[in-house]
This record gives sequence, structure tokens and C-alpha cells, in this order.
Amino acid sequence: MIFQKSERDILRDLANRVAEITEDPVMDRRRKMWVEHNSLRSTYPLMLIFPEGSWAELLPDSEFRCSGQKAREMEHTLRRRIYEYEHFQDDMVVEKEWIVDKCIHNTGWGLEARRIPSPESRGAWHFDPVIEEPSDLKILRFPEISYDPETTRRDLEESQELFGDILTVKCEGVKHLSYHLMNHYTALRGLEEVMIDMHTEPGMLHDAMAFLEEGHHRILRQYIDQNLLSFNNDNTYQNSGGNGYTDELPKPGADPGRVRPCDMWAGAEAQEMAQVSPAFHAEFILQYEKRLLEPFGLTGYGCCDDLTRKLDDVFTIPHIRRISISPWSDVAVCAEKLKGNYIFSWKPNPAQLVGGFNTDLIRSYLRNTLQAARANRCVLEIILKDTHTCEGRPERFDEWTRICREEIMS
Repeated sequence: MIFQKSERDILRDLANRVAEITEDPVMDRRRKMWVEHNSLRSTYPLMLIFPEGSWAELLPDSEFRCSGQKAREMEHTLRRRIYEYEHFQDDMVVEKEWIVDKCIHNTGWGLEARRIPSPESRGAWHFDPVIEEPSDLKILRFPEISYDPETTRRDLEESQELFGDILTVKCEGVKHLSYHLMNHYTALRGLEEVMIDMHTEPGMLHDAMAFLEEGHHRILRQYIDQNLLSFNNDNTYQNSGGNGYTDELPKPGADPGRVRPCDMWAGAEAQEMAQVSPAFHAEFILQYEKRLLEPFGLTGYGCCDDLTRKLDDVFTIPHIRRISISPWSDVAVCAEKLKGNYIFSWKPNPAQLVGGFNTDLIRSYLRNTLQAARANRCVLEIILKDTHTCEGRPERFDEWTRICREEIMS
């Protein structure tokens, strides 16, 4: 037994509470709403809350009772589900399941990023490039993927023994596929250096992107060959917010025992290119991302970067469905372009949860986007995320979601 009896009791009590939550009829309604939403058959706005950096303030260490690392990680997962249900008025679906991830190893790319840390505990770090000239690209290696069935079997048996009579314990493979080529490369080369390379060393940058693209094609082929993919038309987190519920996937002819890329969602983003022109964005990153996304059934794009001037290029991504509209985007222009043809995945400004917390400003801000979306019959989702702090005021999330719900229903 890997858990102390006290930890086992704590985890089972929490799992029982999660099981109770899943019996709430609202879960069935929300699940159906997401299927309609993700399949572009509904224009009713949906909302999800991802506190991210603020979880440490919503669920501080003093809330946890397990001492072992694995037990504590499980406790955190269960308490988050419970907290979301009890506090947020969003459209999160809580499923009656416990997922055990297949143990998959990746040998890496041959180079590890370096950073110059901040003297402050949560301060900004600086790039410390490990690629300084074109010849350094030769150090990079294509990753090799391997599956560890024995560790997977042990983890699955442990979870089944712990939760099997309360939750449905499932073993899943790779479900979240998201490509971040520019994030990866700037970590190795440096952000300022990449910006300069577009003018002084464009060939070097193209060589780097081509190598990373080929590496990810190889990774996907290894996933397929080793049968490591799993369906993700469920509550799996998609792109930079949202989920995968849809009746458009898997595709006809699908085999649950051997999942194909065409049966799945995948996404990509290049927020490091936020200040780059549409032409440079298309040349130096989008062409590579498009080829990586082509095999998948439905795709998403974007994160925290303003895509307002780049949407026409984004629309050319194969099977594009979900597009991230950041806090810095022109929502009126985006709404007019997206209409009901794509999911308008709007990321409101998380900075509104700090400072004076002006509820009138928040209400007006939300209403502005809702009005633009309604005027263009957009398929809108409101994804509050990237909240690094709520200044120790967790009730602000509750209040923000209450205001948002009122504006959605108005």
C-alpha cells in the first residue's frame, strides 16, 4: 500500500464528494451544451474558469491533509474539482472518473534551455541562449518515444484499488496535442535573438522551424505506431482554453482500440510572435504549424497574442474550429470576422481580479464583448485564465463569475 490509512480515508472521502457532484443534473445539461457549442450549433455563450497561478490562494497549503507527494497531488486534483463546483457559476463539467495517464518517456531534443532567474520568488526570468549560431542547430536531436507498460499497470492497479468502487478509473494515452514551436525555439535561442534573426539570419530560423516540425511529425508517428493516442472529444482541455466535447469526433470508421489523429482535436500557438507582422507570422511559423495540424480532425489556434490582423491567415489552418481572442484583441473586428463559423474563444483580461476590483468596469467590459458576439451570431466562450494572483481574495473569482453569468443571461 503506497498510502497511509489516514491518506486513503481522506482521498476516498473527497472522491465520494466528487461522485456526488457528478450526479447533479446540471452536468448532463452542460455536457450537451458543450457538444452543441463545439459543433457550432449554438450561439449561447459558455464560460470556464481556470485560476492557474491563483490556485495557491484559493486552496492554500493549509487546506491539504495528506503528507505523501503522490497522495497530496491526488488530493489537490479532487479538491479543485470540488472547489470549482461549489464556488464558480461557470460551465465546467465534472466527470465521474479518475484518469491514469500511460507512462510515456521522451528522450528530448538534445538541448536544454537555460534561464537567468529573477531575484524575486515570482519575478520574471530572462533568456540565456544555448543556440548562438547556425552550427549549433546540429546539436539538436529528434526525440524518441517509449512506453512503460509495467509502470502504467502499477499506477492503474493502485488507482483502481483506491477509487474503483467510487469513480470510473480509466487508463488514457496522449489526449492533449498542442504545438509550441516558437516557444520551444525562443527558449533555446532567446526571444530578442529570434526577432533579429528574421532580418539577419532568416535561413537559420527556417532551418530551426523545419527541424522542429519534422521532429513533431516523427513524435506523432511514434504515438501512432505504439498505439498511444486516446480520443479527446470529452472534457480534455483544448488549445488555450475550452474542452473537446463534440459529436463530430471521432470520424467514421474509428476504432477505440487504435485512435487516429483524424479522430482527435489538436492545437498550436505562437504568442512569441505577437508583435510580428502578419506576413512574418505566416512565413516564419504558421506554415510549419499548418502542416503539423493537418492530420487532425478539429484544430484550435492562438493563446495570449492578438490575432486581430492575422485572422485571415488563421482561417487557412486545416480543420480550424477554435480561435483564441486575447485580452488585447479588437473584439468588434474579431467578432465580425469569426461570425458563427468558428469558436470565438475569448480570454478576458485577468488583471481585473487585482487592484480595486471595479465591478462596474468588469460588467461593462463583459457586456461589450457579449454585445459584439451577439450582433454577429458568434459561438462565444469566455475563458478566464492566466490569473497569477487574486491578491489573497479568492472571493473575487466567485464575484467575477456571478457578474459574467448575469451578463450572459441578460
